[in-house]
Amino acid sequence: MSNDFEYGSGGIVGFAPPQSNPTVEPEMAALMPPDVLSLTTRLRGDPIDARKRFSDYLFNLGESLEGFGAIRLGALGFACTATTYLLGHDEVRRKFEQLSRLYGYPILSSAEAIELALAELGARRIALFGPYPGWLQEASFSFWSQAGFDLTAKGGIDLGSSDTLNIYKLRASKVVEAVLRLDWHSADAIVLTGTGAPTLRAIPDIVRATGKAVLSSNLCLGWAVLKAIGHKAALPVGMGQSMLIDDWPARAAR
Repeated sequence: MSNDFEYGSGGIVGFAPPQSNPTVEPEMAALMPPDVLSLTTRLRGDPIDARKRFSDYLFNLGESLEGFGAIRLGALGFACTATTYLLGHDEVRRKFEQLSRLYGYPILSSAEAIELALAELGARRIALFGPYPGWLQEASFSFWSQAGFDLTAKGGIDLGSSDTLNIYKLRASKVVEAVLRLDWHSADAIVLTGTGAPTLRAIPDIVRATGKAVLSSNLCLGWAVLKAIGHKAALPVGMGQSMLIDDWPARAAR
């Protein structure tokens, strides 16, 4: 893919993280290959009511996309998993299709991206880690069960609040500790949900400790967006391969 700009000879992609999320941009910077130009806009929602906030992110998405101005993206990653858990895949997809027709590029959610990666991996039995307050954790468990996955283990971490903002204060080391406390042994894959949780530095440690395929919201979303623009760095998934994007561990370690 070519463009008229100095940067982005391999394509231009966009990501829309929640308004207070400090994790998506640095993780996507590590995930995207050097020839891909990665731009961000912010999802906007109610600052007090977390449930309403996640709905607002979807309903206000058109305003967020206006932040890209005249730049034509190859694809957009909606970097919030919880919106899909609460509103359902069908409602999210309808909104995405409407905006895709308007703006001329595909829009993918992090929940959809995880599902795509699990399908390519052939994984139906998953150990699910979701660092959410209880009400949202239950919504995530319900979503994946209804999607046809067998949750062989499920759990999270105490955020000390019924809001979700404390997810942004997590450290990768705490994610590793919490995941390894799950009974992950019979799972085909371990799924780390939540775009606000720092997962890229956690994934290699979890893979080494478990020998399992490990997927996260941000890793899968970055992979799905690269696939959407036809970039060669988006690796085929299968036969235990869950790295998804070429050479990202080296970039994340810098």
